[in-house]
Amino acid sequence: MSSLEIYKQREIISYDRGVFTTKEEPVVQETPLTIFLNQIELATMVCSPGAYQELGVGFLLTEGLVQVPSDIISMSLREEEGLLQIETSRPIPQTGTFLRRHIASCCGKSRAGLYFINDARQLKPIESDSRFSAGHLLQIINGLEDRSGTFRLTGGVHSAALADQDRILCIFEDIGRHNAVDKVLGYAFLNEIGTDDKCLLLSGRVASEILIKAARASIPVVLSRSAPTGLTVDLADDLNITVVGFARGERFNIYSHPERVV
Repeated sequence: MSSLEIYKQREIISYDRGVFTTKEEPVVQETPLTIFLNQIELATMVCSPGAYQELGVGFLLTEGLVQVPSDIISMSLREEEGLLQIETSRPIPQTGTFLRRHIASCCGKSRAGLYFINDARQLKPIESDSRFSAGHLLQIINGLEDRSGTFRLTGGVHSAALADQDRILCIFEDIGRHNAVDKVLGYAFLNEIGTDDKCLLLSGRVASEILIKAARASIPVVLSRSAPTGLTVDLADDLNITVVGFARGERFNIYSHPERVV
């Protein structure tokens, strides 16, 4: 648990129908986290307080820097300084486009040029026979909304979750879409929860980088309340990932590999 609150009450002035009113409203907090990998500064991200180790490990996983839990030798968090140190048994790529990238809250992380295209070329298509019923997809996406308490209070975070054919296994909220996904994947990785038959749930847009994170974790189905981008759909076709968007109420759209939805 974090010693920092994910939101705080702040005094604001509200305007409604010609009347100004002073009142308190919850406002989300954000904090920087710098990740050191094998004593080398790797990246700084701005995130919601809490689940720092899950965030760091999820980031390493989706960057291809760890593959199995035994790759991690140790982790040390100094929350008051915003530092997470991770020691692994795997070497670090010494490339200028990778090391010391700054990761903003709006999108989770920034990349140089066509870096994500190189990611996609390194990935293999997902091999999974998992199937999800249409009714279950609607049930879990509605469950994501029901359990997104910080969003309902503040409107200032994104939600991500992991689900199987029975239920939602974990859910995280964060000011950054990518951060929320990394926390979910880091949690699954640290708890040795297999993801090759799971569904990744999102509250927001399915960007190409989010899809690549799912591919890194071998997740066959990505389900969102919002829309995917065109590049996301193209990559999903190539990587054999089912993308389902605009899942709201009793409807959704399937953009790629519909055979997994029954």
